[in-house]
Amino acid sequence: MTLRTRITLLTVALLAASLLAIGVSVYSLLARYMYQGLKNELDDALGQVVRLVNRGGKSLLDIALPPTVYAEVEVVLSLPPLAPEDLAQAVPLVRSPSLASKNLTLTDKDYALLLRRGMIWTRASLPRAKEKPVPLLVRATLLQAQGPPPLERIPVVVLVAKSTEPIEATLDQLVRIYAVTALLVLLFGGWLAYLLVARTLAPLEAIARQAEEVSARSFAPLPEPEGRDEVATLARALNRMLARLEAAFQAQKRFLADASHELRTPITAILGHVGYLKRRTNPTEAQKESLEVIEREGQRMRKLVGDLLDLASSEAGWRFEPRIINLTQVLSEVAEEYEHTFSGEIRLLAPEAAWVRGDADRLHQVFANLVSNAIKAGATTITLRIHAPRERIIAQVADNGRGIPKEHVPHLFERFYRVDKARDRAQGGSGLGLAIVKAIVEAHGGEVWVESEEGKGATFSVALRRVDGPLPPQA
Repeated sequence: MTLRTRITLLTVALLAASLLAIGVSVYSLLARYMYQGLKNELDDALGQVVRLVNRGGKSLLDIALPPTVYAEVEVVLSLPPLAPEDLAQAVPLVRSPSLASKNLTLTDKDYALLLRRGMIWTRASLPRAKEKPVPLLVRATLLQAQGPPPLERIPVVVLVAKSTEPIEATLDQLVRIYAVTALLVLLFGGWLAYLLVARTLAPLEAIARQAEEVSARSFAPLPEPEGRDEVATLARALNRMLARLEAAFQAQKRFLADASHELRTPITAILGHVGYLKRRTNPTEAQKESLEVIEREGQRMRKLVGDLLDLASSEAGWRFEPRIINLTQVLSEVAEEYEHTFSGEIRLLAPEAAWVRGDADRLHQVFANLVSNAIKAGATTITLRIHAPRERIIAQVADNGRGIPKEHVPHLFERFYRVDKARDRAQGGSGLGLAIVKAIVEAHGGEVWVESEEGKGATFSVALRRVDGPLPPQA
């Protein structure tokens, strides 16, 4: 996931959390305000009903309640029992006209709580034909009403209720409107954050693209944005680092080239004197053995110096003579070169023509190096094959040698890396052959890789861009 995406998602997440917190706060405050207004209205209605009960009146005309408020007075008990008509003369059995034939009823739990506390708020519902019941907020109060002689007080329950449907509808509409608004804000905020982050990171992306083009042959400075912000500071720091790297690289390259050239003369002198002593003198067996060791190590040193010069040339830029060549012919020449000295079998499986653009001598060096490594790995059969998938030519050198342990495969093309240091040194290897192979192939715009399993041989593959062959001569 890119930094731009992560920052955008983090911004959207923070915005979503903020909108959620604001929505919950607004919803809670509005719900509290509306329900508090409803409670105040029910308290006023309760006061009117209580006054009627306390006056002992019998008429409902004294209750000036809004039509949306439901009110009812129920007798809890009367001792001794009285006839309904006697009880009605003493306690007005109040029922607001809006109730019609319906009753406000409380659950057993609410009744028990009311008897303990004397006044409660609770929820109830009123049946409604062909529709869901009306949700109600109920204010219930326990009073002592004036009773007929010999009773002085009769306990009654006063119930006052009002529908909460308007409040719930308002809150539901608020949730819908706020959800749509929050979604639009999130979409716009995410789009705007993405644009702002993209604009902020554009200089960094330009620096990254320029840094990708930095190579051993090109230490071009990175673009430095105007201003003194963090991006400009980073660009200036990277340019200073590139300058130091270029200076160190140039010093290393000069040392490598100069040391290689200086070593050639003494190595040539050493090998010349060894050859002279072997031809013109009569050394003892011990002396002859020492001279052979000196000659072998001198030859290895000469190869190492040659390889170092090749690497120095690759870093300074190969001097190629690119032309359209037949890669099948290059592999054929390599096979002919080794078939007389190799005791095993070299097979060539390739089409008659596989055209690429490159330097024939350098590509010959690549495949000769790979064949030489296969021989050193103890191969008895080496197969050179070419196949051409789509726009590439892939040439492979496969052997049935010892193979390469899995842990060594990622490091094979590193300089001075040896799988078996003791054996490679005894066979004259310098650890630079595959590094040179990689440098030559990459200079041709190709790539090289290896597939191997220990004990089952190895296959080195070189991929180059395919080109059209030369036109046949016209008769």
